[in-house]
Amino acid sequence: MTATAQLDDLQRALTGLRAAPHTAAQFAQDCRGSAADLLAALPSRYTEVLHNLLDRLESSALFAEESCSFSHKELLDSLQLWIDKARGTLV
Repeated sequence: MTATAQLDDLQRALTGLRAAPHTAAQFAQDCRGSAADLLAALPSRYTEVLHNLLDRLESSALFAEESCSFSHKELLDSLQLWIDKARGTLV
């Protein structure tokens, strides 16, 4: 699968995650397992940032509501920003 196709899949998954936030841990796991070509096509700093965001997302899944440490909405917004920047880098 191409890097662009993986990025498109990630965008669709993020849209789905916004509708069903209880699937955050599964989203993170799927993303880690299916973005190899995408991450290989991007500068290495993108891998570090994405893994950091996914770690935080998995941790936030442990909380039923927003907490002072983890804002689910802010994490999803940060993932969207990562996707937008990755798309700009791939073009």
